Amino acid sequence: MAQAAPRRVGMVAVIGRPNVGKSTLVNALVGERVSITSRKPQTTRDRVLGVRTDEAAQYIFVDTPGFQRRHRSALNRRMNDKVTGALSEVDAVVLVIEATGWKPEDEEVVRLLPAGSDRVILAINKTDTIAERERLLPLLADSMRRFPFHAIVPVSAEKHRQLDDLLKEIAPLLPEGVPLFDADQYTDRSVRFLAAEQIREKAYRLLGDELPYGIAVTIDRWDEEEAGAAIVATLVVDREAHKPIVIGKDGAKLREISRLARADIAEMLGKRVHLEVWVRVKRGWSDDARALRTLGYD
Repeated sequence: MAQAAPRRVGMVAVIGRPNVGKSTLVNALVGERVSITSRKPQTTRDRVLGVRTDEAAQYIFVDTPGFQRRHRSALNRRMNDKVTGALSEVDAVVLVIEATGWKPEDEEVVRLLPAGSDRVILAINKTDTIAERERLLPLLADSMRRFPFHAIVPVSAEKHRQLDDLLKEIAPLLPEGVPLFDADQYTDRSVRFLAAEQIREKAYRLLGDELPYGIAVTIDRWDEEEAGAAIVATLVVDREAHKPIVIGKDGAKLREISRLARADIAEMLGKRVHLEVWVRVKRGWSDDARALRTLGYD
């Protein structure tokens, strides 16, 4: 009887500049909503693990914040540290760029890669925005000159295109080993963390350009029973003027944020959820090391 192929287990950092679709790609590869997404850059603030287990391998994807040097706050410095830290502890790297081509910010991320590494895969994302596939050929040639990538894989995270091709390129780079997570586990994060992120995502999506970047979410109370959960959370803003923006006229914005977040949290928990969301001002929290520790960004 033929022996089963050895299982491979390893960590894969997914890196790139802000807003190239890293979190959407991780969610698509894992098959679950591990990381929140929005059109605003720097939506991802924490290092989040997304786990995919199949017959060939257990892929432990490290979704990292977008690397950038434009903003110099303490929060952004910590997010950049999470990117560079992830590169030092993984078995493979997936660098994500957009199908529209290389940007100077992409080149900054390439400079973080170990020189001459043969364990970096380039994922060219958002190919669904390119009408003619032939237009990718110059980008493929240009990319091969920039770094000795192990492979270059055009994908569409949004449309779930060629993700199997990307997984096939990643698997051989992972070492043989015993799975680190149960087969049905898809993240290392707690449900409280995921719930807080759902609230922050809805705030980003509903408020759009009105919403300042200085916003965080805390879970203040979590009472869960078999029949349901009662959750109290706070949206933290860093200026008094931002509070009415989040609340909206007659509280309409905050109610809608709560309604949409409650629906997603209830689906995640598989039970009825009562959610209260409040707004509090904590001036300058995003540039205050002590406040960042209190809010869980250390």
